[in-house]
Amino acid sequence: MKTLDMFRIKEFISLARLDRPIGICLLFWPTMWALWLAADGMPTHHNLLVFTLGVILMRSAGCVINDYADRNFDGHVKRTVTRPLADGRLTEEEALLFFVVLIALSFLLVLTTNTLTIVLSVSALFLASFYPFAKRYTHFPQVVLGAAFGWSIPMAFAAESGSLVPETWLLFIANLFWTVAYDTQYAMVDRDDDIKIGIKSTAILFGDLDNLIIGGLQLLAIITLIAVGIKMELGALFYAALAFASMLFVYQQFLTHDRDRDRCFKAFLSNHWVGAIVFAGIFLSR
Repeated sequence: MKTLDMFRIKEFISLARLDRPIGICLLFWPTMWALWLAADGMPTHHNLLVFTLGVILMRSAGCVINDYADRNFDGHVKRTVTRPLADGRLTEEEALLFFVVLIALSFLLVLTTNTLTIVLSVSALFLASFYPFAKRYTHFPQVVLGAAFGWSIPMAFAAESGSLVPETWLLFIANLFWTVAYDTQYAMVDRDDDIKIGIKSTAILFGDLDNLIIGGLQLLAIITLIAVGIKMELGALFYAALAFASMLFVYQQFLTHDRDRDRCFKAFLSNHWVGAIVFAGIFLSR
C-alpha cells in the first residue's frame, strides 16, 4: 500500500507539472518584477511568501485544468501522449478534485492580503480556467495565457502598495507581449499535431510569418519595459539587463529559424533566463 500511495503521489506531481518547473519560473519572475517595483525595493516578507506559494499553486492548478480540458486530445500529440490523464493513470474525477484543492489553497493565501487583491483574484481564477478551452474557439489562446500569467502583476501591486498605478498596466502589457512570443514558440513544437486534431494557436495562425511576428512581439516587450524603466526612474543596470534580454531574444530567433521541434522547445525554455535577467535589473536598480 505504501508503494501504491507513493506511485499515486508521483502521478499528481506529474499532472501539476511540478517535475517540470519551467512554467513556475515563467510566472514567478514577472510576479517578482511587480512586487519589487510596487515596494520600491524589498517587498514585505508576508507578500513574498504569499506570492511565491501562490505562483506554485496557481500554475499547478492551471496545468491540471489544462490536462482535463485536453484529456481527449493529448493522446494524439507526441509531446503529451504520456500525461497522466491521457494514458489513464489518473481519472477525470481525481483531476477535478485536485484542481479544486489547489484553487482553495490559493484563495486561502489571497485572503491574508487586502480587499483589492482579493477582488482581483476572481479574475485570475477565470483566466486560469478559461485558457485551456480557448484553443477550441480562437487562434489566440496565447493571448489568454498572457493575460492569465500577467494577472499576478496587478495583484502584486495591489497587495504591496494597495493601489494600481499606470506603471502596473505597462508592466502587464510588456509581460503580455513576452508571453505571447514564448508561448508561440512552445506552440510551434506541436503545430503539426495541433493542425491534425483541430487545436488552434498563434503558431498556426502566423504560419510562415511566425518568427517575424515573434521578433516583433519581443521588440514590443523590450520597448514597453523601457517605458516602465523611464516612468519608475530605474537605473542604468536595468537597461543593461534589457540589453542582455534582447541578446537572448536574438539567440532564440537563431534557434527557431528552421522550425525544428527540439530547437523551438529549447528557445522556449530559455525564456526563464529572460525573466531572471529582467528581475536582476530591477533588483539592482532599486
